[in-house]
Amino acid sequence: MDTFDDLLAPIGVEAFRSGHLGRQPLHIPASGDAPRRGLLTWAAFNTLLGQTNIWDNDRLQMLHRQVDVPPEQYCRTRPSTHGPVWRPDPEMVELMLGAGASLLVNDMLTLHAPITRAGAAIGEALGANVGASVFCSFKESKVLGTHYDVHDVFAVQTEGEKVWNIYEGRVEDPLDYPPGLTNADIEKSRGRLVTTITMRPGDLLYMPRGVYHDAIAVDAPSLHVSFTVKALTGRALLTLIDQMARDHPAFRAWLPSADRDPEAFGAAVAALGPVLAEILASPAFRDAAARQQHRAKPVVPAFALPDRPTLTLYQVTGRPFPETTAVGREIHAWIAGQRRFALQHLKVQFDGDPSATLDAVVHAAEAAGAIARM
Repeated sequence: MDTFDDLLAPIGVEAFRSGHLGRQPLHIPASGDAPRRGLLTWAAFNTLLGQTNIWDNDRLQMLHRQVDVPPEQYCRTRPSTHGPVWRPDPEMVELMLGAGASLLVNDMLTLHAPITRAGAAIGEALGANVGASVFCSFKESKVLGTHYDVHDVFAVQTEGEKVWNIYEGRVEDPLDYPPGLTNADIEKSRGRLVTTITMRPGDLLYMPRGVYHDAIAVDAPSLHVSFTVKALTGRALLTLIDQMARDHPAFRAWLPSADRDPEAFGAAVAALGPVLAEILASPAFRDAAARQQHRAKPVVPAFALPDRPTLTLYQVTGRPFPETTAVGREIHAWIAGQRRFALQHLKVQFDGDPSATLDAVVHAAEAAGAIARM
């Protein structure tokens, strides 16, 4: 399952974008050409759980009746390079499972290749940051109570069955949870039950952020992978706006005293509006925002040991760099600061830019004599 089309099969990507993305939940039952069930088998999950040194009590949580199990009830302290940490103890985990606890396993995106590839495909298609968690629960067990998420969710049922309840309540584009939110608040806000979906192996459920829902394994053990998807928001660009505003004279000028001359103060503040609009509309800001979005997307690691890459090395000659774009000037400034550099290092440093763009800037600098191969 290496593409977004694979994940959504047999629903087309465009149908999903136009009818469901950010709008309403979508249940896609398993079909013969949808390889979603193989995302995580019981055997693969058991193997991962057995690698106890990769887990701590934050990454591998146990819950009983929707309450966190204290780490001392399923972990032991073990030494690490950063001091003692709680590591799940296999026998204690088994005991808690026998007592009715469930498992919530976080940060799974890079621990299992099929999950990594699927998460990268989602991130590439939606221009978003993607995480992955695994929920393992048993008969009549709810890992979490009714809630809404602050991210979109693609849930893939891989083993067993799970019943999802979707309610009419929805929080519009939530970025976080309000402080002091209680179960009583949720019960009041979720509204009436509007849909019940039974998820079977190979099924996919898309849940937009803000939709109230809960899920329960009814008759048998259940295993599902939950991909969390956070796309870039306007709020995420505020830091970028601040960086570009610092370079504009209008934002570096002192403001008049609001106490002594309120009219001048108000006029000066109002005058910043068009300047801010100019920044937001500039190609430089658009390009920088696109780079920030690109950096958020997960990448599938591609090691090929024992082969090692051959580095392409350059050195700065002291000759002037050619005229270029704002992005090119940033690259030139980095190169000048390095004096000597590997092309591969530059591409890591500017991983938000397409490789072809970086190659073009380097080739132009080489043609101008500003850098030379070593």
